[in-house]
Amino acid sequence: MERLSEEREVSTDVLVVGAGLAGLHVATLLAGAGHDVLLAERRPTLNGTVRTTGIFVRRTLEDFDLPAAHLGPAIRRVVLYPPDLTDPVALASERDEFRVGDMGPLYAAAAREAVDAGVTLQLATRFTGGSDGAYDLIGPGGPLRVRAHFVVGADGARSKVAQELGLSRNRHLLVGAEEVFPDRRDDVVPTFHCVVDPSIAPGYLAWVVRDGEHVHVGTAGYPNRFPTGVYSALRSFTARALGLDGITPPPDTEKRAGPIPVGGVLPRISSPHGLLVGDAAGAVSPLTAGGLDPCLRLSAHAAEILDDALHTGLRRPLKNYDGKTLRARFRGRLLLRNGLAQVRTPVAASSAFAALRTPLGRRAAHRILFGAGSFPLP
Repeated sequence: MERLSEEREVSTDVLVVGAGLAGLHVATLLAGAGHDVLLAERRPTLNGTVRTTGIFVRRTLEDFDLPAAHLGPAIRRVVLYPPDLTDPVALASERDEFRVGDMGPLYAAAAREAVDAGVTLQLATRFTGGSDGAYDLIGPGGPLRVRAHFVVGADGARSKVAQELGLSRNRHLLVGAEEVFPDRRDDVVPTFHCVVDPSIAPGYLAWVVRDGEHVHVGTAGYPNRFPTGVYSALRSFTARALGLDGITPPPDTEKRAGPIPVGGVLPRISSPHGLLVGDAAGAVSPLTAGGLDPCLRLSAHAAEILDDALHTGLRRPLKNYDGKTLRARFRGRLLLRNGLAQVRTPVAASSAFAALRTPLGRRAAHRILFGAGSFPLP
């Protein structure tokens, strides 16, 4: 990757903080439009720490050019389980609905595309603060002052950029943990197993994704509701997890963990000096906690807004990057999120499955899991 010079101060059109999919996408689009872009990432390598299961839904696969070599087999089948794991509800689609990305190589491929487009990528570089067009980084060469027309916060659910710009910050967070290991088998029907059990996934789901290439075993929920912590819940779930018949997870499984914002798009995601994308903007489905489709779509919208501002020399276009308008379109999903949050006991979860097993309940679940909706851009 290209390295910055040893100068203590540099100038650029846009400073992007965070090289997840959101940051990489907005940086690549802006560089492709002819703008100078500096992308700072605190991790020393992009294929190291991964915090997402990497599930891409059908609309994302249809609308974005993702490298097929880094996507697992298509998944059409979802099985929902009550706490006692009996009488599950199996749903199947006639179309390919999900594919799980091999996220380390996928990040690396996106980074190469960004650098090829002209992005200056600086790894092992941390954003420490700044405002009004002057921002401070600390990287391999020591402190660096960056003067930029705009800054983009793509730095995750607890965004430092949001704090420095005085923008909204995520308050409604789940915490998730997952183990991933290879499992190449030809006799596996790719399936997404989901368990609704507040004792191991308070306010959310535990899951096993098995696609014939990898197995993902994970759980997530509200941090203050885990009796002994998310890692203890994950160990408990793994001991009895679905879809693992005859498989013993290796001792060196890949471990992932991190916060998941589920409060919907934040109301204030832009200022005259910059904007937020991805998890930093709360661009995650409140109900399913899916964030890959929203991060790509909102990043494309952000790139359009910034390109307009850079070409016109005006900061007014950033006012069109309006979190309140986007948030209004999440009302239904926020209501469902609140409903799921109220399922606090295994008895309540089991009772909910009675409705799920009815024709109306199955249709509703089918629509939520296999619907053609996506992030509601303006």
